[in-house]
Amino acid sequence: MVSSVAVVGATGRMGALAVRLVETADDLALHTALGSADPLDAIAGADLVLDFTVPAVSPEVVTAALDRGIPALVGTSGWNADRIRSLETRLALTPELGVVIVPNFALGSVLATRFAAMAAPYFDSIEIIEAHHAGKIDSPSGTATRTAELIGRARAEAGPVAAPHADQRARGQQVASVPIHSLRMSGVLAEQTVVFGGTGEVLRITHETLGDASYEAGILLGLRATPAVRGVVVGLENLLELGA
Repeated sequence: MVSSVAVVGATGRMGALAVRLVETADDLALHTALGSADPLDAIAGADLVLDFTVPAVSPEVVTAALDRGIPALVGTSGWNADRIRSLETRLALTPELGVVIVPNFALGSVLATRFAAMAAPYFDSIEIIEAHHAGKIDSPSGTATRTAELIGRARAEAGPVAAPHADQRARGQQVASVPIHSLRMSGVLAEQTVVFGGTGEVLRITHETLGDASYEAGILLGLRATPAVRGVVVGLENLLELGA
């Protein structure tokens, strides 16, 4: 069975990559490719909507998809806890639909975040340094935010991380008590390091994106899995068989 995909944000870097992947996959077909000036009505009739827009527009795209009975795969940052709760409330009215929100489609990044959550209970001093290209408009990144949230969840019994001098702006923005330091500069694509400080030792978990090809497997996985999802799923790791 071939699934038709409407790509919204198709003129951007990630959107253009997604269009190429859909057009070359045997089990996917391009329903429409929309830019910022194109009306969302064109998504009608698609089997799936893929959103690669910007944080301010993404909720509108998802709402348009759900209003038309279409599941959505979201690759746009900016889906914080409040937005996700609102989306969960909306989906309660249409339990036959699902939305998958993916902060990062690189499989290595997903695994690095999982490893960071595994290590979190064993270190009290944890900080995140993330770097992206100068054109990325949001900070901290969705990947860093997701990593910090999972670290906080993993430390539910241990408590917040040690983050001294949090009142100083240079100490980064705290998410789930974890300081995040964001770099936006030329010559960088995407990189994240989670630094764990312990007694007499330092552990660093680093993932670096060297090219857009790193996202291809994750995008295809998301496109193929999303139609079967019900409710809200956050994180590509939930579509992988990573175990407990």
